[in-house]
Amino acid sequence: MGRTILTDNPWSVVFTASGMTQAKIITGRLETEGIPTRLKYDAAGPIYAITINGLGEVRILVPEEALARACAVLEQSYEEQDIDWENAKISD
Repeated sequence: MGRTILTDNPWSVVFTASGMTQAKIITGRLETEGIPTRLKYDAAGPIYAITINGLGEVRILVPEEALARACAVLEQSYEEQDIDWENAKISD
């Protein structure tokens, strides 16, 4: 996934994931919508793959000006019938 070069603009937490796998899914969803993301986490979480008392949590940040749009994207849910499987692009 592409990352945007960081600037001096403030970033805000849009979601706190319970691990790196969930964080990657959420960031993929946001970046697909053109919203840049950053991850903030304690180094021990990914090493030991545990989530206890906040250890292993991954905070997903977006630029402050994109926070409302990012929240709207994450609030959106999809049903299987909403997905156009015939025209879906599958990458190799």
